[in-house]
Amino acid sequence: MPELAFFYGTMDCGKSTLALQIEHNRSTRGLRGMIFTRNDRAGEGRLSSRLGLVTEAVEAGEEFNFHAHLVKHLTAGGRSDYVIVDEAQFLAPEQIDQLARVVDDLGMDVFAFGIATDFRTRLFPGSQRLMELADRIEVLQVEALCWCGARATHNARTVGGKMVVEGAQVVVGDVGDPTGEVGYEVLCRRHHRRRLTATAAGAGALSPDVLPIDAPATPHVTETAPFGSR
Repeated sequence: MPELAFFYGTMDCGKSTLALQIEHNRSTRGLRGMIFTRNDRAGEGRLSSRLGLVTEAVEAGEEFNFHAHLVKHLTAGGRSDYVIVDEAQFLAPEQIDQLARVVDDLGMDVFAFGIATDFRTRLFPGSQRLMELADRIEVLQVEALCWCGARATHNARTVGGKMVVEGAQVVVGDVGDPTGEVGYEVLCRRHHRRRLTATAAGAGALSPDVLPIDAPATPHVTETAPFGSR
């Protein structure tokens, strides 16, 4: 049975790489698919991975209708066995409904990839709707790491290297250069809550109030007299 599947994780978790791998696996078996994306780092109409892989895609803007586009494609004699949608968090809820119709009415598998929450730890509307409608939801297993080495679970936005928690939900920036004008960085919950980015952490020693509160106490040391002394 065809299904709507949603794969999600933080930035740097390999979602675009997996999307490209799924496309490769199916195309080498003679299947044909259509690839869609929005606001990819490589530019309009491109699906790219940070590993350097890239392929052409249909740019799905705000007014784009997935169901109507595919019906038109099929009516014109085209073929599509599956659909891949990257950066699905940027889609409107009604566009997610259209993807569900593609599965139910056209009998195609739809594989959607995205991040769940924004820099304020709030669900993207597109991701929320996918979680409400998807037949299958999977957390990507490649763990992005915070600068401290812990598993990164939150996406942070930086402006001039400083973390911000206010502003428009969607602003395209560079996760590879969080010190730029607008950048992004993945953090563990602890450091996201404390707004402690890699740049801020490298600026100086951490103050006592950001140290773990459950740090072990200094062990008691009993002094002994030198051997042979009384």
